[in-house]
Amino acid sequence: MKVFKNFKDYTTQKPLALSLGMFDGVHLGHKSIIDELINVGSQNDLETAVLTFWPHPRFVFNPDENLKLLNTLEEKKFLMEKYNIENLFLKEFDEEFRNLTGEEFVRQILIEKLNVKYLIIGYDHSFGKNKSGNFELLQKLSKELDFEVEQMEAINIHENNISSTKIRNALSAGNIKEANEMLGYSYSVSGTVVHGKKIGRTIGYPTANIETESIKLLPKKGAYIVEVFVKNQQHKGMLSVGTNPTVNGEKLTVEVYILDFEGDIYDEEITVKFRDFLHDEIKFEGLEKLIERLDDDKRLTEEFNF
Repeated sequence: MKVFKNFKDYTTQKPLALSLGMFDGVHLGHKSIIDELINVGSQNDLETAVLTFWPHPRFVFNPDENLKLLNTLEEKKFLMEKYNIENLFLKEFDEEFRNLTGEEFVRQILIEKLNVKYLIIGYDHSFGKNKSGNFELLQKLSKELDFEVEQMEAINIHENNISSTKIRNALSAGNIKEANEMLGYSYSVSGTVVHGKKIGRTIGYPTANIETESIKLLPKKGAYIVEVFVKNQQHKGMLSVGTNPTVNGEKLTVEVYILDFEGDIYDEEITVKFRDFLHDEIKFEGLEKLIERLDDDKRLTEEFNF
C-alpha cells in the first residue's frame, strides 16, 4: 500500500476507484465499502484508494472536545493494508482545505489531481464547506466530469446501523463483545511498557503498565479478559483500566497481568486485544479482598475460550 500525505506527491498511474471519510475504527460498515471498492477496481481496471483525514477534523473544529479515537494512525494504516487498499491519502484538514466547497473539492481534488473514475460514499456522508457536498451533488457532477458514483447502504447488526460513534459508546459502557461485533475484530490497545508502582508483584500479580497514545479511546474503568501480544507471542491476560482505588491511586493507568509469563519487558511495545468485560473498577477494603477477586478473575480468564 502506498501512503500519501500530500496530493502533490501523487502522480496518476491508473485512474482510481476511491472512497472518502474518516474511517475511524475501519469497522464492518467501512469494510463493506472497501470490499465494493476492490470489486469495482478489479472489474474496471482501476486502482483502489481511500482518502481520509489526519488529524480528525473535529480536533480542528472543536479543540476542547477531548475526542478519543478508535484507531491510532498506525492502526488505521495497518487495517487499510490488511484489507488490500492500494493507495491511502492522509489529508491534513488545514484552513485551505476546509474552505473548499463540495463542488470545488470534487473538481480540484478528486478529478483534476486524483483522476477518480468511480467514487463510493457511505450512506450518511457529506463533505466540503458547510457540508455542501452530498450524493445529489455527486450525481449531478458525475455526468459532466465523467465518473461514476455509488452510495452504500448502512450495515446493520441486530437492526442497528454500525457507526464509529456507536462503537465508542459501547466501549465506554464496557460492552466489549458488542463493540467487537461491530468492528469485525477485537478492539486493541498498544503501547510501551513503563515502570509503575510495582504493587502487583508484592501480591503475586505483577503487571505491565502500558503507556498508550493520548488520542486512543480506552474502554470504561474496570477489569477485562484480554489477549496479550509480546514479542510476537500470544498470551492470556487480565487487564485493568483505572486508578487503583484500593491503594489510593489517582492517575488513570492501563495494567495487564500476563498469565504464564515471566521476563523483563520494560520499554517493549505490546498489544492487548479486548475479549470480554469482567467487572467495574472496585475499591476493596484491603489487599486481601483484592487478591481474592484477582484469583476469581484469573480463573475466569483461564476458562475463557480464546
